[in-house]
Amino acid sequence: MQREERAHAWALIPLVVFIGVFLGAGIITKDFTFLPLNVAALIGVIVALLINPKEKFTHKVEVFARKAGHPNIILMMLVFVLAGAFSQTAEAMGGVESIVNLGLSLIPQHYLIVGIFIICMFISISMGTSVGTVAAIAPVGFGISEATDIPAALAMATVVGGAMFGDNLSMISDTTIAAVRTQNTRMADKFKVNFRIVVPGAFITLLILWWLTHGNQIDQTASYEYEMIKVIPYLLVLILALVGVNVVIVLMGGILLSGIIGGLDGSFGMKGFLTAASEGIIAMEDIAMIALLIGGMIGLVEHYGGVTWLLNYVKQRIHSRRGAELGIAGLVSMADIATANNTISIIMAGPLAKDIADEYNIDPRKSASILDIFGSAFQGILPYSPQVIAAAGVAGLSPIMLIPYSVYPLMLALCGIVAIVFNLPRLKSDAVNTRR
Repeated sequence: MQREERAHAWALIPLVVFIGVFLGAGIITKDFTFLPLNVAALIGVIVALLINPKEKFTHKVEVFARKAGHPNIILMMLVFVLAGAFSQTAEAMGGVESIVNLGLSLIPQHYLIVGIFIICMFISISMGTSVGTVAAIAPVGFGISEATDIPAALAMATVVGGAMFGDNLSMISDTTIAAVRTQNTRMADKFKVNFRIVVPGAFITLLILWWLTHGNQIDQTASYEYEMIKVIPYLLVLILALVGVNVVIVLMGGILLSGIIGGLDGSFGMKGFLTAASEGIIAMEDIAMIALLIGGMIGLVEHYGGVTWLLNYVKQRIHSRRGAELGIAGLVSMADIATANNTISIIMAGPLAKDIADEYNIDPRKSASILDIFGSAFQGILPYSPQVIAAAGVAGLSPIMLIPYSVYPLMLALCGIVAIVFNLPRLKSDAVNTRR
């Protein structure tokens, strides 16, 4: 996209309104689910269409439609609904239960919380959903806390931390999809760079969790049954994505394999398979529509010159590539704090981050990683994020009680800062692969 030469601060009004009404409604009502994010996005779109009255309304609508229909936005929406269909069909055939029980059967008694963290890491990176991981594992974590003297807040925060690990890295996570598409790089390339940045934080988190809970034990008399064949679709998706297969093909393969396994073992018939796929698609329709609305809204902001003004404002305060990377981290962090949705924050900050990355010669793998890292880090800390609220609700706790135990999200942000300050990892300029 070629940006307009004009630059106007007033063009940012739609973004300010969008963030302001969503955040303001949450603060006033003390319920950040009071105003649905799609309604807040629609309000922002309406404001974007109404400002600048000197321009014909029909032309502004055309600009909105053209920007919202950008190939990156449409492909992102397709991947979102395919990811939803895969997640739901795999769950319907018993895949989630098998993964959970496989992990639980392998946890040594004196590594319970460490084991829960590892299970959440594996499940979230396989499923691509932190909320789904929290829903699946939070009851297990709470049960362990009740059977020992491990604080329930620690157990729940550990579940959230493990879930955010996969949300940040998973090939089918909507945050990864958004980061990769906005930065025009490949998923496998982004994964390799991102993994090298965050793995030290995951290792330190494991050590901290072990130190906090190594004296706690529980009698594991329960029998955890699992079927290895039902884990295969998740492994297939992970492996194919890692070797660079197109994500659309990967997800279609995962859906098909889940359907075959579920049909053969009687988990569902054809109608059940189609129903599960439909439910998964419906579950992702909201985030897909939000992506479209925000894509069109930001397109109008760009058309009016708001992106140019903001880019110039940021540029005036950036004097090096390190400063540019810190600027990208700050943009996505502020967006996530405002919306409590790391996917939306990446969609919002992504286009501007791409401009900054191009201007300061930042590797797109690194800029995509920065977007995903800082969006996921704050998502695991905010007391009003869906993940923290869901985990706290299982244990009947206030979300604020989880924050002191949010070890991995803090480590994730720290790893991101270290990677920026010390220019890590060292990437060869001739190894940059743009999306193809």
